[in-house]
Amino acid sequence: MRSHHRLRRLVVADGAVYRWTVRHKHADRDACREVLSLYRNDVPTRIVFRAGEVGSGRYVSDGYWYAGCVLDGRGNLLNLREPRVVRAVVDEAERRGLLPGRGEVDGWELFHPVVEVVDAVEGARAATAADVSRAAAATPVVRPGCPPGP
Repeated sequence: MRSHHRLRRLVVADGAVYRWTVRHKHADRDACREVLSLYRNDVPTRIVFRAGEVGSGRYVSDGYWYAGCVLDGRGNLLNLREPRVVRAVVDEAERRGLLPGRGEVDGWELFHPVVEVVDAVEGARAATAADVSRAAAATPVVRPGCPPGP
């Protein structure tokens, strides 16, 4: 069985290695929060997504969705346990000069740029799958009435 709290490894384009983990935390009388902890050369940076008030558009999983999910109430959801999402967060935080070692960073400032990157990648994957399906359907050796796709 896999431990969700173990440190995972992420290597970015310039060869830098990040270790990362995601945790759901509660503090006394404080809002729930999802915390993405990033370590580069043992220097920690915590990307914190605090739950907002009802209607604020800042929601964390807190047992309602998969662990590690944050969403804005407009249909945009990030699963912080997915390596591609963590990679997008790291890229955006590096672009803004927040890594390494800025202590604690408000994750909601990074949320929308990361959603755009993740959605663009998903859109490209969906388009590629659709192109393959159309190409298979257009193959001349396919008998009429056969279902499309591989």
